Amino acid sequence: MKRSLAAVLALAVAPLLAASPAQADPSGPGRPGTYLLSGDAGGSKFEGIGADERRGLFYVSEVTGGEIHRGSAGATEAEQWLAGDGTDGRYTARGITTDAAGRVYVAGGPNGIGTGRPDLWVYAPDGRLLAALRAPGDNVFLNDVAIGPDGAAYFTNSNSPQVFRVALDGAEWDVARWADATGTIEQRAGFNLGGVVVSADRSALVVAQGNAGILWRFDLASGSATRVETGGAALTDADGLVRRGARLTVVRNVARVLATLELTADGRAARLVSEVATDPTRVLTTAKVLRGRTLFVDSKFDEPVASGPYEVVTDPLAR
Repeated sequence: MKRSLAAVLALAVAPLLAASPAQADPSGPGRPGTYLLSGDAGGSKFEGIGADERRGLFYVSEVTGGEIHRGSAGATEAEQWLAGDGTDGRYTARGITTDAAGRVYVAGGPNGIGTGRPDLWVYAPDGRLLAALRAPGDNVFLNDVAIGPDGAAYFTNSNSPQVFRVALDGAEWDVARWADATGTIEQRAGFNLGGVVVSADRSALVVAQGNAGILWRFDLASGSATRVETGGAALTDADGLVRRGARLTVVRNVARVLATLELTADGRAARLVSEVATDPTRVLTTAKVLRGRTLFVDSKFDEPVASGPYEVVTDPLAR
């Protein structure tokens, strides 16, 4: 049974506001419901989004060209923040996030496969390049990224059951293969590991394997991977993950469904709470929470040649 948007958001928001009422934004009702992204004349497609809660900013990655766009919670239009088309060796961009210092981490998807180009980048809040790094290995497709409780960035690899860790080691940025679940996670055709969040008790990463419809728990102490028990919930095409308290929202891109699960604090098990259809005219890839609202990226992946308007939306559901 479909739930109303208000009911779904109430389920997701309640735990967060109960735990941290100061995060509620009193200016919320006056903010835009849709944010416009600038695009290229030949068509643009988008994928990742990162949110800087402290500064009220969000960042969106462009697959076609690798541009990075930046918007403000209170402004209708975002702007191109970083150029693409080879800037810093970046021709495409996928997952993106920010840390407590406002630094921006960008996953390069296939950018480095067979090219020798970087697989990921780290930028200062003012746009200065801090690092452009190659990950160990020859077949690395960095898909999504989350900041761990240790302050390091953890990147998922869609081409192998691996997670990479990126951190500042003294004066230098370093990338290392942090976890390799070969033999535990079956590598299947298509996109494997993708969306990633930290569990509520900060003991693990919860990672989506979209082509298999499975969630995996990577223990942050050992790096070992175990399957999250979801009771058989349908999660194929799982892409972005959003955790708010005990509520985990799974953005199922081409399936055009948002699945909401109740996730245990340690990330070992989850129970399906609701499934709702998303707007059939959009393919939503991922989302982030900014100032009390969830922002969803309309990727344009369903259009052979994309055309505007290019948007980030706060109302993702079908009418």
